[in-house]
Amino acid sequence: MLAAIVAACFALGLIALVGGGVFGWYVYARIAADLPSVDSLRTYAPPEMSRVYAGNEAMIAEFGPSRRIFVPFSAIPKQVAQAFVSAEDKNFWTNGGIDPAAILRAAVTDLMQMGHGRRPIGASTITQQVARNMLLNSDKLSITRKIREAILAMRLEGALSKQRILELYLNDIYLGEGTYGVAAASETYFDLPLDRLDIAQAAFLGGLPKAPNYYNPTRHPDAARDRRNWVLDRMRQDGAITAAEADAAKAAPLVPASYQQPTPIPGSAWFADEVRRQLIDKFGASQALEGGLTVQTSLDTRLQAAAEKALRDGLMRYDRREGSWRGPVTHLASAPALLAADWSTELAAVGRPHGMLPGWVLAVVLRSAGGIDRLGVLQEQPGGGVPVARTLPMYAADDPWVWKLRVGDVVMAAPQAAAPGHDGQPERLALRQIPKVEGALATVDPRTGRVLAMVGGWSHEISQFDRATQAQRQPGSSFKPFVYLTAMEQGISPSQRFLDGPFYEDLGPKGVWAPHDYETGWLGEVPLSIALQKSLNLVTVRLAQRISMSAIAKTAIAFHMVDRMPHVLPAALGAVDTTVMREAGAYSTLDMMGREVVPSVVDTVQDRNGQVIWRNPALTCDCSDPSGPPVLNDDRKQIADQASVFQIMTMMRGVVQRGTGTTAVIGIDRPVAGKTGTSDDFHDAWFSGFTPDLVTVVWVGFDQPISLGKNQQGAMVAAPIWNEFMKVALAGRPKLDFTKPPGVKLASWDSGFGTITDAFKPGQVPGASGALASASQPDASQTAADAQALASGATSNTLDSQMGGLY
Repeated sequence: MLAAIVAACFALGLIALVGGGVFGWYVYARIAADLPSVDSLRTYAPPEMSRVYAGNEAMIAEFGPSRRIFVPFSAIPKQVAQAFVSAEDKNFWTNGGIDPAAILRAAVTDLMQMGHGRRPIGASTITQQVARNMLLNSDKLSITRKIREAILAMRLEGALSKQRILELYLNDIYLGEGTYGVAAASETYFDLPLDRLDIAQAAFLGGLPKAPNYYNPTRHPDAARDRRNWVLDRMRQDGAITAAEADAAKAAPLVPASYQQPTPIPGSAWFADEVRRQLIDKFGASQALEGGLTVQTSLDTRLQAAAEKALRDGLMRYDRREGSWRGPVTHLASAPALLAADWSTELAAVGRPHGMLPGWVLAVVLRSAGGIDRLGVLQEQPGGGVPVARTLPMYAADDPWVWKLRVGDVVMAAPQAAAPGHDGQPERLALRQIPKVEGALATVDPRTGRVLAMVGGWSHEISQFDRATQAQRQPGSSFKPFVYLTAMEQGISPSQRFLDGPFYEDLGPKGVWAPHDYETGWLGEVPLSIALQKSLNLVTVRLAQRISMSAIAKTAIAFHMVDRMPHVLPAALGAVDTTVMREAGAYSTLDMMGREVVPSVVDTVQDRNGQVIWRNPALTCDCSDPSGPPVLNDDRKQIADQASVFQIMTMMRGVVQRGTGTTAVIGIDRPVAGKTGTSDDFHDAWFSGFTPDLVTVVWVGFDQPISLGKNQQGAMVAAPIWNEFMKVALAGRPKLDFTKPPGVKLASWDSGFGTITDAFKPGQVPGASGALASASQPDASQTAADAQALASGATSNTLDSQMGGLY
């Protein structure tokens, strides 16, 4: 009987065991059926921010939604890795992806705490955390999720090495403050690279995964210190550090040194935006912004700072000359008797306006015995602390803006040093306001096309719109060199004369187009060289009619000034749309004697492993001969013949020596070629010029095209900005001259407006002006659509004007 009972029990137990096994296998099969493959983690690279550097290795920008710096396991210090292992999974190096003892211990603890409202404690190994974070992407706690974690963890252990699993974990784990991975956390909390962390700092990082926000050392210093010390004890128990090292680390203060974003290079935000756009175009948004790219750019930090200062100085000069006082930032309520009142508290509460320059201060207008001539400011102390309230005299009491002020007005002001010879005179303050007028500047190395500096406006803080690359504006007379180049390529001489006299074109229902020169009166027969110097519209129109607008359009498109343009005469006066950067590239091509130059902001791009995946093709060189210097490979297209380009360059030198561009070269003692530009009704002011090794283009105007004011042409508004910047840019550079191509001769001749020097091709006689074929008929290349556009004014904002390009 007993034997039968034992047999029955054994049978039932066997059935239960088999049934349980079958059921377990069924559950396992159901759960494991849709688990993701672990193979993807063999080559997994977590999202990592891309970093952009200037030419001197200064960092310009970081791209990416989160801060993460991927480091291979070999570059992670042993004590950092061990801190995480001791805190999260002390048996990591020996377990098989799960820790049965830890699971049992957690289960017992959870049973004992059941009904107390506490969250169950976990027993996840590092491998399980990798599986959950990188394959399951789920934080929802459930038995099913834990089983899925365990299955994937065991699979991971069979597919990857322990070092690879820990590498993935240490680079992917969230550690608070928007940072992922130990390298980014090291910078975020201590502003140190990973290899410079001490034991106490490594232990602090190791304690963060459990609750990174709760253990934040700034918000919860006591909790953060206790957690760090707990990790140090675990490291000591595991034999990773000695008792003496643990005690010393516990005694160390936990003082975070928050990561300081590199100080932005003045004005470089627009440059960084352009780099981002180009990276996305080349590699797609995912790789560009999260691919861990290292981007080396062409930005010259010295020139960038000079460009921003020159442009801002020019915009402020214009605003002072043509603008009006637009009112204070705000007005303090305690205006009466402010000199005796405690104005500092109210002033401290006033927010800094967007676009206010870093060197400016907010100041309140105070009353004094002599009237409104003092300003109250809060001055920062050298060692920090509470700013000190001071009153300072106002600079230039005869400033017309001063008479617009009231006591209690809060204004922007710039500290001014004492005038030379007045050492005892106190520091003063000059009124400032943010200009409404905008501008842009781009400077390019024509030999490579590298953009060395670029400013897209007054303040990126106010507007991220890049007026150097995105604003389509009319170049006015700065377009004329491409008209004259087309003539030179057709064999016309710089001394060939054209009539400067009245010109009319019938526009049908629209009326008559009658362009005229900036200055009144007509000069009669004028050599082309003088016409370019004086920027004569009427000569340019007759020349365009003679050489055909189709030929001019072909030249402009080849030089990338425009993608297309109408074959109508106003286009020859700059009634087309282009950008500052396009014009910089076109002028660079002139500087390179007609060899195509395409501006580039990126030199090289490296992937997260340091491999160069893109290089500016203009920077390739032949290094096959180790005994000699590298030879730059230059296979760029020749889009205009050198002799014709040199003729135009020589004529453009005359523009700055004797013509409309003389203000651009004041104080610059080296060869310069350039051209002013002003669009109809003074909407746009340009100066574009170059030396043999540097091209710079400046534009000034309002975002919504309105007149800059009567006589506010390129020579007055843009050229002084060019001059200020180029004086800085050329300092220290060798003094080079333009290279004359073979077969071209330089000759002086009497132009009727003085003796000038021009370049002449073989067979051309200096000063000669032969008869040309009649050009009384309209350009045959003008299409019906072009004619209709001209009649309606649809192709350009200035086609229905009476002026076209001005000056």
